[in-house]
Amino acid sequence: MHFDLPLEQLQTYLPARSEPTDFDAFWTETLEQTRAYPLEATFVPVQTALRTLDVCDVTFAGYGGQPIKGWLLLPKNHSEPLPCIVEYIGYGGGRGLPLEWTLFPSAGYALLVMDTRGQGSTWRTGDTPDSEPQGGNPQVPGFMTRGILQPHTYYYRRLFTDAVRAVEVAQSHPAVRSSQVFVNGGSQGGGIALAVAGLVHDLAGVISDVPFLCHFPRATTLVDTLPYGEISAFCRRHRDKVDAVFQTLSYFDGLNFAARAKNPALFSVGLMDDICPPSTVFAAFNHYAGTKEIRVYPFNNHEGGEAFHILEKLRWLEQQSLARA
Repeated sequence: MHFDLPLEQLQTYLPARSEPTDFDAFWTETLEQTRAYPLEATFVPVQTALRTLDVCDVTFAGYGGQPIKGWLLLPKNHSEPLPCIVEYIGYGGGRGLPLEWTLFPSAGYALLVMDTRGQGSTWRTGDTPDSEPQGGNPQVPGFMTRGILQPHTYYYRRLFTDAVRAVEVAQSHPAVRSSQVFVNGGSQGGGIALAVAGLVHDLAGVISDVPFLCHFPRATTLVDTLPYGEISAFCRRHRDKVDAVFQTLSYFDGLNFAARAKNPALFSVGLMDDICPPSTVFAAFNHYAGTKEIRVYPFNNHEGGEAFHILEKLRWLEQQSLARA
């Protein structure tokens, strides 16, 4: 059912943002510390049964210089550098197998899939541990409360930094047209894409489908579904830590990244989504500072537009690629 605001109100929903005064300084320092480590990207060819694609096993230095895995898929026999899509993965998933990522390279794009540190044991396999489980606070099972009592120890500080480095990896590869790098993801991946959009300002475009990690104060009080429910459960047990939790989350809220993002963007939302509620998606969309479009699926939950939306994304990517050719 439609449990959130009516569409007419969603289209103008622009809640106040809770932004720490040192937000920019925090992220500048975080990225500078990681960039002190060489990127050290390696691309090892992998033999697969994918006869029309070349595949490389990727490793690069992410947050703190820690090794992050990925895949690079390229159309065989391409004659010039290609537009590239950097793919971020939904909550609990990892990079999986190369055969799970054939869509975009089959459409003529280079595709860099970033593994998600610590995840990859829920619905798609992963190969990258979270090498630095900082913080030491008790946590609700999952990743939403890992290190949540301080922004410097929070899990998503490491993951968002990995994601920025993945863009730099894509831009460094000779098969990639560095001026045409896009980021793409759904749910957690959509939230990561928004964060990168606010931190990297020379992207060709951003695709954020049914994004997670947006408008935490509303999400955690409007729905009790997971993963937002992990935060609610933590606050329910640690009543004296609520202010610290939401202070930390303000450094990672998609609304604050959206307000800094100038790259062209395509969003999607399902109006029956009880995992990433429509108002949290529209809050990010309406705060987004760059040119933007949104596709609305009135009768869909967190699956969003699925194959129908893939067609929308391919059309949009072609338009953006032509605009920057």
